[in-house]
Amino acid sequence: MNIEIRYFDDCPNWETTSALVEELIVDLGLDASVKTLRVATPEAAQKLRFRGSPTVMVDGVDPFANPDAPVGLSCRIYRTETGLARSPSEAQLRAVLSGG
Repeated sequence: MNIEIRYFDDCPNWETTSALVEELIVDLGLDASVKTLRVATPEAAQKLRFRGSPTVMVDGVDPFANPDAPVGLSCRIYRTETGLARSPSEAQLRAVLSGG
């Protein structure tokens, strides 16, 4: 499994998300690699269809994609089981990473 955390410099939430993903990989015993990708310009955001930081890509797919979300350099908001949040919840990430 290939996981990529996409972020931009002004968003503090990507580091927490990245650490949680790393913990879950160990916890779930996954054979996975995690890379980070800094999205630095509006042009790069457009090219990548970057819908905010952090974006978690799993094997090239954004499992939390909202096609109506704007593309650009912004912090992303996620709908979680406890309301809106600045990153996916542990339960959401666990479900995605475990294929469930």
